Amino acid sequence: MPRVSEAHLAARRQQILDAAVRCFVRNGFHQTSMQDVIKEADLSVGAFYRYFKSKNELIMAIAGTKISEITEVLDGLLAMDPMPPVPAFLDEVITQVEASLTQDQTVRIAVQVWGEATHDEEVAGLVRAVYGRIRERMVRVAERAMAEGHLPADADTYGVGAAMFGLVQGYILQRLLIGEVDRQKYVSGVRALFKEIP
Repeated sequence: MPRVSEAHLAARRQQILDAAVRCFVRNGFHQTSMQDVIKEADLSVGAFYRYFKSKNELIMAIAGTKISEITEVLDGLLAMDPMPPVPAFLDEVITQVEASLTQDQTVRIAVQVWGEATHDEEVAGLVRAVYGRIRERMVRVAERAMAEGHLPADADTYGVGAAMFGLVQGYILQRLLIGEVDRQKYVSGVRALFKEIP
């Protein structure tokens, strides 16, 4: 029997993830069964379960990919010298969120995962791990901002980083739950808040 190439395995795995995203966006996490994803991916049950054993594994893979995209944006901004001001930093992250909303809708799945994390410990562990990576980078942004004089010298950088992360999550929730939110106005509001920092 010929050996299956790594490229083939990666393509099949992505085929499944793309199918799962379509199902979760269309029907929601709870209303989507593994059989729905298998049918959407147009695979046999055996072929499917070679890659993923549960919906939680699918969610972990989807979230991991998207969080990696966000952390790459953050790492690129953190590598700049000088670093962009904090509002510009948030603008870049929110631009990435908007791209996801217009391309593949995976941000909608993120909100479902947040809800699931409140009562499923496995999902909660995933959320802590992947979103912890973003918050850790936001804290690094606050540390750099303080070092470059954009924040008061006595600022609590952990608190500022956590608040910045909350601003991104707040944008996502408003965008999905309330309706259209103007990214430029939102970031302009953040700039106004930062001007108020004593």
